Amino acid sequence: MSGPQALIYVLQTLGQLYILLILLRFVLQLVRADFYNPLSQFVVKATQPLLLPLRRIVPGFGGIDLASLVLAWLVHMALSLAIFLIAGAPAAELPPLLAMLALWCLISLASLFVKIFFFALIISVILSWVAQGSRHPAVELVHQVCAPVLSPIRRFLPDLGGIDISPIFAFLALNLLDKFVIANLAIQTRMPAIISPFM
Repeated sequence: MSGPQALIYVLQTLGQLYILLILLRFVLQLVRADFYNPLSQFVVKATQPLLLPLRRIVPGFGGIDLASLVLAWLVHMALSLAIFLIAGAPAAELPPLLAMLALWCLISLASLFVKIFFFALIISVILSWVAQGSRHPAVELVHQVCAPVLSPIRRFLPDLGGIDISPIFAFLALNLLDKFVIANLAIQTRMPAIISPFM
């Protein structure tokens, strides 16, 4: 691995982790998770330094934390621009690409948003087999994230004698959204692989 490739790898890894934390903060607020949960507190403290100043400029709307979304998008944009430059893209070619880059980052964040719920559902299903009734903070947080996705489906499902098949329908819906809507947007806009680490 050459020097630039190693630097891109480190930047992508650290940048993607931070973007994930920012989007997790948005999700936790969206599902009204317990912010006194130790894991929630970690997410809050990790994102607060950049988010607090931005909240003075970008207010929330209807209970939606728009500042978190804007911050995730800005960090993704900055990370993508840095990677393009390190990869050898001429600086003169970047301004015309900014509009497309902004769109690609939005598509990538939409994919990550869906994947957060997808993997939370997988963890929830596994926990229902091995840690049913657990009061561990991580278990409680996973259930809080999954509840808004599963509750509407459960309202329409018949009683199956205590067997909950709502995660199956949730998996189908999330996969359809990710593979046939978001992935198609990425293809149609010719999103480069270097911009779409979450897809």
